Amino acid sequence: MPHIPSSQIGIVVSKTLILIIGGLITYYSYQAYRRTNAPQHKWLTYGFGVVTLGAVLGGVLDIVVSRIYAVNLIYTSVFVSSGLTAIGLGIILYSLYVR
Repeated sequence: MPHIPSSQIGIVVSKTLILIIGGLITYYSYQAYRRTNAPQHKWLTYGFGVVTLGAVLGGVLDIVVSRIYAVNLIYTSVFVSSGLTAIGLGIILYSLYVR
């Protein structure tokens, strides 16, 4: 069995928590949108969904894809995660202004 660095275990644990918590925030903001039909809640749902997707996708690229193809994708995974986080936060900011 190959040795798994503790940093990768930490990444998996933190990305799992981000998926669970971000998924719950996305779900509850979607429920608020369905209940109120307010466009702010719709955009909030999109924003948190994109932030959560970015974090999880960055982790998948870093650990899973890099192990399968034996390539170092650390910069790609950081770029994907950071880029989607920035986009998601922009959408969340927009949700504060939409009427």
